[in-house]
Amino acid sequence: MAEANAAAFFDLDRTLISGSSAFYFGVAAWRNKLIATNDLVRDGLRAASFKLLGSTDESSESVRDRILAAVEGANQADLIALNEEIVPRILDRIRPESRGLIDMHHEAGRVCWIVSASPIEMVEPLATAPGMEGAIATTSEVVDGRYTGRLDGPFVYGEGKAEAIAKLAAERGYDLRLSYSYSDSASDLPMMEMVGHPVAVNPDGPLENVANQRGWPIVIFSRRTKQVVKSTTAIGSAVGLAGATYALGRRHGRIHAEAARGRRLVPWR
Repeated sequence: MAEANAAAFFDLDRTLISGSSAFYFGVAAWRNKLIATNDLVRDGLRAASFKLLGSTDESSESVRDRILAAVEGANQADLIALNEEIVPRILDRIRPESRGLIDMHHEAGRVCWIVSASPIEMVEPLATAPGMEGAIATTSEVVDGRYTGRLDGPFVYGEGKAEAIAKLAAERGYDLRLSYSYSDSASDLPMMEMVGHPVAVNPDGPLENVANQRGWPIVIFSRRTKQVVKSTTAIGSAVGLAGATYALGRRHGRIHAEAARGRRLVPWR
């Protein structure tokens, strides 16, 4: 049965894609002389650290402040033009397992959204290209076609993601109890806690601990291997939720698992 009033919310970095989208944005900005070489190198190191260790409030806010400062005074049309270079590179990083999840949610009648701290100008085309409904992302203030260097709305990170999702759900009539969220980072706990079906994807240590404690499904995505759903230490509800998460389309069959035996679940072959 379709759930037209439910949605699936996907974090972007290290969830839908491997690595950090901010680095691709930085490279394109550098090539177009929006940021200096030294800044690009620092962003590259941050992106490598982010891929290995996950994000922190401090590192994410630092990138936010630098991006806002870098685009201050820039023409919005020029920044949007960078998508010709950025979007294909990032689309190539979308995990095949993520595409499978999007397809399954669509089959079940749920709309899919990317929720990201990255600029809306970059994230929106990333969402629409694979057929998602759209993007919830950070918006910078524009006056007379140029960026002021200030935010126009919340920074879509941490509590900001939850705030933006709540606003969208109220506007669109989504039932968050029937909705899903996917993330790799404990920084997204506000987003995950507001839906009925949170799923941890390649989780960092803190998020994995929370998922184990609360019986949330944990999925491991790899560009080389098929995803594996790990049963959590909490028995009963974990298996039921894992099954509800992945038994979305008729063609994907059913999942059988026994959490008490610590058995791995393979959603599809």
